[in-house]
Amino acid sequence: MITKVEGIIVNETPYGDTSKIIQLYTFEYGIIGIMCKGVMSMKSRLRALTIKFTYGSFYIYYKEDKLSILKDVDVLNDFKTIKSDIVLISYLNYLTELTTQVFKQSGEAILYKLYLAGIKKMNASMNPLVITNILELKYLPFLGVGLELDSCILCGNTKNIVTLDADEGGYVCKNCYTNQVLVSSKTVKMIRMYYYVAIDSITDLKISEEIVKEINFFINRYYERYTGLYLNSKKFLLKMLDL
Repeated sequence: MITKVEGIIVNETPYGDTSKIIQLYTFEYGIIGIMCKGVMSMKSRLRALTIKFTYGSFYIYYKEDKLSILKDVDVLNDFKTIKSDIVLISYLNYLTELTTQVFKQSGEAILYKLYLAGIKKMNASMNPLVITNILELKYLPFLGVGLELDSCILCGNTKNIVTLDADEGGYVCKNCYTNQVLVSSKTVKMIRMYYYVAIDSITDLKISEEIVKEINFFINRYYERYTGLYLNSKKFLLKMLDL
């Protein structure tokens, strides 16, 4: 029986002379391995449809806990904007590695929808660093290191918040402030917005470059301190962007 499943290819491995095994990231089944027989042949219609980052409907003979077998593919979005820009491809590489790592740790299906929503916004030419930072923040609870952005993390006070501290893991109020690094009030507000906003609802992002950089600096520091994730794709991206 053929099963139709929506997903995006996150990895591919050659198998023999004309076949390959793809890793398909899906909402229903998580990450599944699929044998793609003969698709490496120059005559195969599926050759161009089974490359990394293809997003579509995949028709497969599904086998739980075993390699499924590919029958056909219908592309849903070719992400043309992303694939035509080496910088955007680097962002996509990082987000894909990050998302799959977070999924392997948490097993939460909702990550697929967050990841896909982020990619679609990036493909719609929204600021890729902002979209990446939004996803990075939203993934923190799934790693067990969510931020406290509703009250002071030290005393619980909801008023007179003066900064956001990466070492403490959240807001710090005026009474508890000692020598924490001060960030701008705009950054404090924007990080909370990033954390809670529904990605699908974003239609415009007008944020100064200074605030974008300050937010990214905070997130990088927090990830280094608390997540234990050291991804090669992130190192490459930071080097490329000189961040």
